[in-house]
Amino acid sequence: MRSPVTAVTSGARCPPWSRPGEALRLLIRGITVRACVPVAAVVGCVLSAINEGSQVASGHAGWLTWVRIGLNFVVPFLVSSYGYLTAARMPDRHPSQRAAG
Repeated sequence: MRSPVTAVTSGARCPPWSRPGEALRLLIRGITVRACVPVAAVVGCVLSAINEGSQVASGHAGWLTWVRIGLNFVVPFLVSSYGYLTAARMPDRHPSQRAAG
């Protein structure tokens, strides 16, 4: 009988994690950058064109418009990173099992 495929055995590049703090550390270390920047670039361009395209094209883009354009790239990066990290999440063991090792 074959064992089920997990994130570790399937060749995933993201190390397994079980607690939110571990996921945050992986995000800060840049584990998600390579996989998630292309997604953020495409989605950010589409969102910027839809939401702020007319202001930029008409020449009426102020600093607030450029902040919004920046956020159009940050939000998809964070969502994509969340999905990438979720694929590597391992269930947290019960506290009594942690002590036993």
